[in-house]
Amino acid sequence: MYILNKCLVHSCRNLALSTFDDEGKITDEQNYCLDHIPDPGKAKEQIYTYIRTHDVIVGLNTAGITFAGIDLTNKRFYGCNFQHCTFTNLHSEGLRSRMSMFDFTTFCDCTLLNCNMQFTSFGGSTFSHTLFTGSDMVQNNFNGVQSFQSSFDDSDLYNSRFIRAKLVNTSFRNCNIKKTIFLDCTQENVSFKMSNTREAVFDRKGSALAQGLD
Repeated sequence: MYILNKCLVHSCRNLALSTFDDEGKITDEQNYCLDHIPDPGKAKEQIYTYIRTHDVIVGLNTAGITFAGIDLTNKRFYGCNFQHCTFTNLHSEGLRSRMSMFDFTTFCDCTLLNCNMQFTSFGGSTFSHTLFTGSDMVQNNFNGVQSFQSSFDDSDLYNSRFIRAKLVNTSFRNCNIKKTIFLDCTQENVSFKMSNTREAVFDRKGSALAQGLD
């Protein structure tokens, strides 16, 4: 997992950005968060370069950074922190994530096809014109997300959670939503066509399958 170093500013509770040694490797040295770091431009460039030059990325902390037009095709992220980040015009395939955090992150005009994200958290995030088509997104946290004109079509969402999510013009067509929880969701023009809705949980009584309902 990423190192939970706090910002060097005593009164700040934000997590510090990752630091790098002379060889460009991630270190466990203390640092500032994006709001307090003396040279944010240099810090951003170091992180962009690290992602661009590595296919397997472990324990990277990028909290609050904006990523525009970056290519994450076939990148592998393990235990990384992307909380409060912004991704725009991201067009990638085959991205893999394990136990990474994307809480309160904004995805705008992004295409993430055939990605594989498991045990990953998107709590409180916003998806706008974002496609996760054909992806494996098993046991992920989507609690409190806001999704607008986005698609999870042809994806495996087994045992994921969309509790108190706001879903507008969002598609879950031909998805595996077995044990997926949609409690207290706000839905407007949402399609679950060809998905196994009887095995998902939409109210506190449990799934239709668990209740023995036709």
